[in-house]
Amino acid sequence: MTILCFVGTYRPIMCGIADYTEYLVRESLPGSVGVLSFHLSRGGFTMFHDGGDGKATGQPVWHGIPGRREYSASDIIRGLDYLGMDVGDCVLWFQHENGIWQDDRRFVNMLRELSLPTVVTFHSLHFQSAETSSGLRKAHLGLLEEVLTVVNAVTVFSQGVKRAVAAAYPELGHKVHVLRHGIHAYPDISGMSRHEARLRLEEFLLRDAALDPATREALDGQAILREPTTVLIGQTGFLCPSKNTEVLYTFRDRLQEAIPNRRIAAIRIGSPREEGQKEYARRIRSETNGQDRFLAETWLPPATLPLAQRAFDINLCWPSECTQSGVLAHALGAGAVVAGRELEGVGETLREAGQITDTDLERLVGKVARLIRDPVFARSVQEKALAHAARYSWERQARAHRELAGSILRRHAGYAARSAAWPTVSAASPVG
Repeated sequence: MTILCFVGTYRPIMCGIADYTEYLVRESLPGSVGVLSFHLSRGGFTMFHDGGDGKATGQPVWHGIPGRREYSASDIIRGLDYLGMDVGDCVLWFQHENGIWQDDRRFVNMLRELSLPTVVTFHSLHFQSAETSSGLRKAHLGLLEEVLTVVNAVTVFSQGVKRAVAAAYPELGHKVHVLRHGIHAYPDISGMSRHEARLRLEEFLLRDAALDPATREALDGQAILREPTTVLIGQTGFLCPSKNTEVLYTFRDRLQEAIPNRRIAAIRIGSPREEGQKEYARRIRSETNGQDRFLAETWLPPATLPLAQRAFDINLCWPSECTQSGVLAHALGAGAVVAGRELEGVGETLREAGQITDTDLERLVGKVARLIRDPVFARSVQEKALAHAARYSWERQARAHRELAGSILRRHAGYAARSAAWPTVSAASPVG
């Protein structure tokens, strides 16, 4: 059996790659995967050499890679030995995004020194940059070329990134594969009426969420979640400046002008993830009014996030920059309707999922106004979201990982067998 060993952040670390890897591991066959990971302690991304927490989601995990500036190929091999993995059946699958490994030179040297088949998934490559003719950013060029030279394969989330990498390195483009970001399945939530989802979300916000009293009172008094005729535009996730939350309120105002006979309300639900995001949260709060512009500054538990996305008539996605989005993976699986910016991997995903996109905010307002007026159109957009979710379910994407790993392992084994059969040429042997 081909064994995938994912290498990167993992639970209990809270970050997108840790989540992404966990979802793939959860849908993998027992005994077919392992994880080599960082360990989270009070110091942040600090690491240590003991066995970590043993099992996670039924699969072996070793939180034992040294500090992000000190790792090496020997650390990876030691981790495989701890997990009891047969290196003859193993494909190492590294997760990479900007800054996660910190030292790119060490990262490439580690890959070069490993004699095992290796794959790298790049989470943060752009393909619409004006910095290069290919659309890649200059900062990624050197690393990409070196990684492509030493690994068996690279995977990306979008056709746009694949085309950009192939344009930059045509002789290495055959190593690039598209494996879409997995999509969640929430049949109970996607089958729920929007009104019921709103009532449940209101119950959470008014009873269980750690909201400030003024926000709780305003939500209760304005009843935007209880009143079924109110058009609700929403956004979820951590309060990161790149998500352009302020556009949510501008969008509400423009939509209200386009549909003056309907009440339009906008609500942002989320919390700052880091200390540096708290100032941004204060700026967003200054743009609310407690009547039709709200900020519910609270963390949404995993079970409540898709419920909130289902409760919104429109989930607005208008980032200032992006590559792909884990938030979309929840929204599409919840049968939510998403209106978003035609930008990078997010735009490509939304187009493929049949959602509403544009490069211009005013045109997007017009498209959303049409959807609000046309329930048949709205249902078709929702159905397309669910079809996309089924097509790229985590189960299917885990299977796609296994299939690619299996083909790589077979080619690697065939090359090793051929190499072993080649005659050794000594200095005294004739060559020609």
